[in-house]
Parts: sequence; C-alpha cells; structure tokens
Amino acid sequence: MSDTKTIDAINIRYSELAEESCCLSCGGAIDKSNAAAGEICADLGSGRGQDVLRLAQEVGDQGFVYGLDISEGMLAKARKNAQKFDVTNVEFRKTTLEQLPLDDRSLNLVISNCTINHADDKQQVWKEIFRVLKEGGRFVVSDIYSTAPVPDEYRNDPTAVAECWAGSVTREEYLEQLSNAGFRDVTILEESKPYPKGAIEVSSWTILGIRPEA
Repeated sequence: MSDTKTIDAINIRYSELAEESCCLSCGGAIDKSNAAAGEICADLGSGRGQDVLRLAQEVGDQGFVYGLDISEGMLAKARKNAQKFDVTNVEFRKTTLEQLPLDDRSLNLVISNCTINHADDKQQVWKEIFRVLKEGGRFVVSDIYSTAPVPDEYRNDPTAVAECWAGSVTREEYLEQLSNAGFRDVTILEESKPYPKGAIEVSSWTILGIRPEA
C-alpha cells in the first residue's frame, strides 16, 4: 500500500466504516489459526480489533498481539475496544503492509483477513511476513484472488482497490509470490468458487504457510 492515493482512499473508506456493524472480511483466518498460550501474534489489517482481542484471550497473559492497520478511524476504534474490555496484552500500530514495524523472527503467528489484496507491492508484503515469523512460525491468511488479470483501468483506480477487489492478483501469481518469499509448502484450507465482485470475478480462500526451519 505504498501508493499515496491508494493509502488515502483506504484510510477514508475504512475510517468511515469504523463505526459501522458491517462485516469487512472474506474468510475466517482466526478460526483456523489455532493460537496457543504464550504466542506472539500479529493481525495485518486489524480493523476494529475484534480478532486481535480474541487472539489476546487465546494467547493469555504470557502472549501478545499486535494489530496493524493503515486506517486512523479503525485504529481509534480498536484502541477504544481494547480499553473498554481492559485488554492489556495488545498494541495497535499504524503502518503499511510493506514495512511492518516488527522485529525479525519475532512472531509465532500472522493472520490477515481480506487485506493483502489492497497492498501495492504484494511481493514485499510476503517478504515482510516471512521476515517477522520465527522459524516454524506460521501465517493463516484469508484473501481474494482474481480469475483473470485485473484490467489496468481498475487496477490503477485507488477507489476500486480500496473496495477490496481491484487490487487482487491471479491464483497463479499469488502462489508464485508465496514461493518467492520463501514459503515452500502452502496449504489451502478453504477456497470458494468464483463470484462477481466489482467489475471482475474473484475467489476467496484461506491459506496456511510455515516458515521453514533453518
């Protein structure tokens, strides 16, 4: 999400949705993440913070969860929710996905729900995920892919990208980016049939990958 116009469009759209009750996800990454007590986790595109707070409960006082988002409205709502429920083993940070403010090999688990498709440089996002995971650490990501390359008129439209469809890549390109980042064995946990979204056709899926041991 390094393009300024795209970042602005995402910030506006999701800040406006921060107080809404609508569902913004395309899958259930957290339901398949199997977070364990004491683990250090991050949610990329943490939104209102519901998944972060749930992870915080699952990892317990010895664990910790970072919520990372670009939307100021969503971050404000997430911090209010954490304060409301007195959850202290969390921290919300504003960031793009291409430069995660986390140390090398510091996480056991990364989750994300329908967020990576927004990123301008998705290959860099996956390199960052690989970097911040410990050896043996895992990601569980729900996202979308397009059934055909997105036409440039939509792919270069910040508003269409912010609407969670025009930034998608094809299934083949998605898997290639995972391999290039270092994730050799990726498991597809669930995958939908193609369906129309915006001006294209997409599929939703939830995937699991593990950073190999040295």
